Amino acid sequence: MKKELLQLYKNKKYLIKNRLESFKSLTEDQKFKEFLFCLLTPQSNAQKCWEAVEQLSNLKEFNINNIAKILKTKTRFHNTKAKRILKARETFPKIEKLLENNNKKVLRKEIAEIVNGYGLKEASHFIRNIGLSNNEIAILDRHILRNLKSLKIISEDKMKNNKHYLETEEKFLNLAKSLKIPPDELDLLFWSKENGEIFK
Repeated sequence: MKKELLQLYKNKKYLIKNRLESFKSLTEDQKFKEFLFCLLTPQSNAQKCWEAVEQLSNLKEFNINNIAKILKTKTRFHNTKAKRILKARETFPKIEKLLENNNKKVLRKEIAEIVNGYGLKEASHFIRNIGLSNNEIAILDRHILRNLKSLKIISEDKMKNNKHYLETEEKFLNLAKSLKIPPDELDLLFWSKENGEIFK
């Protein structure tokens, strides 16, 4: 499977690198949209979540009813997530102040603690999607865990707690090093392997 992975990387390397590069030049509004996106993605379809974010950004009145109406057809747990989205405007300025921290693991921990609806995975996702991950952290989403399990690097594809997350992250980072594929690129490679596209 590693051989197939390396071949796939060779084929998609250019597109993956371009995608990651595009994350580094986002406007403040685009960063806020990524912040909302990562609030919506838990246990939901990523493409539908992004559609919801696009619709949310066009709302004339940003209130709980309008938000919930959009989320109802796009994401699971729409009522809970609607409350989180409403609060996001108030939380985001606090997050922006933290982003200058060059220690990505400390930055992630701080974001996960401040944002209601974020854990280590969502905070990692947000940091990567605004071009700040620097290949130092991993988004241990279902697609990564499934691939790690099929490579026999982990035996179970569910995260128990933060300690387990950090241990599994180390295994993912070591795999990336052994394959000579930067971790951020390996993430998008696993995603495209499962979904046939390079998304976010």
